[in-house]
Amino acid sequence: MEQKDRRGESSRGRPAQQAAMNTSLWQWLDRNFFELGRDLRLSYLPPLMVYLAAGISGLTAIVGTFFVKEHLGISATFLAALGFWAGIPWVLKMPVGHLIDLVWRWKSALVVFGAALIGVSLGIMVLLIEHREAMAAIMPIETWFVLSEILAPIGFVVQDAVADAMTVEAVPRVDENGRAIDPERQKLMHTTMQTLGRVAIIGGTVLVALINLYVFAGTESLPPADRALIYADVYRMALAIPLISVMGVGISEILKVQHRRRLLAQGASPEEARRVVSVQDEPPAANWWILGGSLVFVIFTVTLGASDVPFNQEIIFAGSFAIVAFLIGRITRELDPAARETLIGTAIVIFVFRAVPGAGPGVNWWNIDVLGFDPQFFSVLGLTASTLTLFGMFIFRRFMADHSISYVVGVLTIASFVLSVPYVAMYYGFHEWTARVTGGVVDARFIAFVNTALESPLGQIAMIPMLVWIARSAPANLKATYFAVMASFTNLALSLSQLGTKYLTQIYVVTREIRDPVTATVKVAADYSRLGELLIAQAVLALAIPFAAILVVRVAKMRTA
Repeated sequence: MEQKDRRGESSRGRPAQQAAMNTSLWQWLDRNFFELGRDLRLSYLPPLMVYLAAGISGLTAIVGTFFVKEHLGISATFLAALGFWAGIPWVLKMPVGHLIDLVWRWKSALVVFGAALIGVSLGIMVLLIEHREAMAAIMPIETWFVLSEILAPIGFVVQDAVADAMTVEAVPRVDENGRAIDPERQKLMHTTMQTLGRVAIIGGTVLVALINLYVFAGTESLPPADRALIYADVYRMALAIPLISVMGVGISEILKVQHRRRLLAQGASPEEARRVVSVQDEPPAANWWILGGSLVFVIFTVTLGASDVPFNQEIIFAGSFAIVAFLIGRITRELDPAARETLIGTAIVIFVFRAVPGAGPGVNWWNIDVLGFDPQFFSVLGLTASTLTLFGMFIFRRFMADHSISYVVGVLTIASFVLSVPYVAMYYGFHEWTARVTGGVVDARFIAFVNTALESPLGQIAMIPMLVWIARSAPANLKATYFAVMASFTNLALSLSQLGTKYLTQIYVVTREIRDPVTATVKVAADYSRLGELLIAQAVLALAIPFAAILVVRVAKMRTA
């Protein structure tokens, strides 16, 4: 009898438990997904379009990798050095951001200027592929390639600096009835705006992956000459990228006119309407420390870059770091001590996390030559990474809000290290063993796919907390300046990462096969014998360096956002 009662109680309890589980699941979905959708506003659209254009810029990444491998005799070390120079314009985002604050009313023209530079860069690549001989008659092919690689980031830097400040302008100060929005509500709106900005960028990469998947379907057996024509078509499609960003600022101007008219209809004076609609209460005074320091930086970088001084890249990095760090010290004097300490602690941790060196292009060459990965499979990996990054940013939104950046970076570092192990293992034949054991199911492509799926959300997460902090806490008339200065600092970390990658590729030399385009004779033989050591060294550095930075910040008793 007692047993029956227990069974009865158990059976009666199951529906209640199921209902509780369903309620918890619904609440989790509501907090992480549906809430973000409810917070979406039409005013967010213009900066999101500029960010979307930045995400779509990856459309040419795969064709660029294969074009360089098949048609240009450029070494891994040279490509790493070119990556360093291509990263320098992002450091110049600092003076660009301050100039945007000074000429904010002309921001639309700056976006158009950036779009023009991007268009020229893409046009060079189309001509380089379709009219190689004519281009070579003007300048060496490699010089054209370098010019294209430098022009595009300059254009994207200008557009990105405008978009960053537009995210602040997109968050309204008053509601539909003209009443001021309370600070907590504004904090949530800024978090939503910055998260959606990352979502737009990653959404662009999802679109890119889908296009690449379609374009490269069935191309693995085509000869290099026919594939080159497909590469040119992809670059032509990419010419739509600058048009999207220009449309974004056009929509922004229309929305501002409508908002101003609405406020005037509610009884606001023209001056009040202008003040509410504009991100700036009044234009800032020119900060000559930033402009002068940036001028010194440009002269310093160009002079050394054009010279044959030994270790010029290292000297440029050291000088750039000193200048940017000095300027951060100058502009943060306007903040109270607690806010300044939080900003600096956050910047240090993120800088070091982004400065971790990579393994270089040799890994992709090995994937192509040894594992047999083709453009279509790279497109599948890109689509997987982009799609899951979107979901990861939704899922981790609360995680980012509830934990400090030190904790977030620590978790990301451990996760990245764990996910680097499969590639190291594959170099030593792990995929061959798993394929034998599983009847060919768990092969190299399966392992690469699963690894990409797990690793994909990690890269974009660390930056969001700092962006939210700047949007909320930086002075109202210097938003673009703060975004730009901190972006210059953290993007300088990418230049340091490229330097570290160059050192690793010089210590552990990896070469792909290079043939003469006319005679087809082998000029450089493929050699992947040291790739395993390179992958191990990179994984160990990627684990040790970020934790060292977190330890230093904690010992110094600094806080992070």
